[in-house]
Amino acid sequence: MLKHRSFDGFKVPPHEDYLQSRRAVLVNNDCHIVLAAPQQSMQDYFFKNADADELIFIHHGSGVLETMYGELSFNYGDYLVVPRGTIYRIRFDNADNRLFIVESFSPIRYPKKYLSPYGQLLEHSPYCERDIRGPQLLTTRDEKGDFLILTKKRGRMYGIHYGHHPFDVIGWDGCCYPFAFSIHDFEPITGRVHQPPPVHQTFEGHNFVVCSFCPRLFDYHPQAIPAPYNHSNIDSDELLYYVDGDFMSRKNVTRGMITLHPGGIPHGPHPGAVQRSLGARETKELAVMVDTFHPLMLTVEALEIENPGYTMSWAE
Repeated sequence: MLKHRSFDGFKVPPHEDYLQSRRAVLVNNDCHIVLAAPQQSMQDYFFKNADADELIFIHHGSGVLETMYGELSFNYGDYLVVPRGTIYRIRFDNADNRLFIVESFSPIRYPKKYLSPYGQLLEHSPYCERDIRGPQLLTTRDEKGDFLILTKKRGRMYGIHYGHHPFDVIGWDGCCYPFAFSIHDFEPITGRVHQPPPVHQTFEGHNFVVCSFCPRLFDYHPQAIPAPYNHSNIDSDELLYYVDGDFMSRKNVTRGMITLHPGGIPHGPHPGAVQRSLGARETKELAVMVDTFHPLMLTVEALEIENPGYTMSWAE
């Protein structure tokens, strides 16, 4: 429980099937962290997660998310937010796909601090309504047949058969629908001195938050030290999923790596990182962070991709 850990996410083996490619690596009662490397589109079935909202981050790949609301095109860097109970099917453009998925057992929301009392995104938020992409091209599928909807409930998968196509919809209304938001549209909040992680917050659920670390200017006070200071998490476990770029505070970082720094023990920049950061003006890093207010448990799949010796890497 009190050990820094690192995992090589790209060691999760690819699988032809979307659902079978999904591997839960870190879990608690509020959310599951899942890695997936599907090679084929969903062709013979649809999927409904009756347990959780899904936040699907597209690390590699592109394609279309098909739902009864219409189509959502996606590409590298997109977050796809899929409310629970949504029947969907994913059509990938090619076989090289890497996904970072958060299954949330509570609604995935915009942070309350960004919203007005009327639900509008405020001007100080790092993104706005124009950045949110809703479904398009609603096509009514008036077809009869045997349509399989694999439905996840209480962690088990059930096969539900419909006599009509599940997208037999002529229109919809309301405030609950899947949408896309690109991490590249997140506008970082910077300052003269080090800005704490909450400025990177992008989404939130019950007992966890999701943050986006994007290319940005470093602190511009004349005596600023860009490398983040050593600290000890008190309220949360800190999970960081490395997407792309150069990570100034870490050594030997690879794309798709996950680090887990549990609450209760300190962590910070690797030796030499503070000195290397002096005089740096900007960072090109791209990462997704999930802070959970209850501890994350490791699965067997996580142990299979763990990088040994990470907890001693500060001694080098």
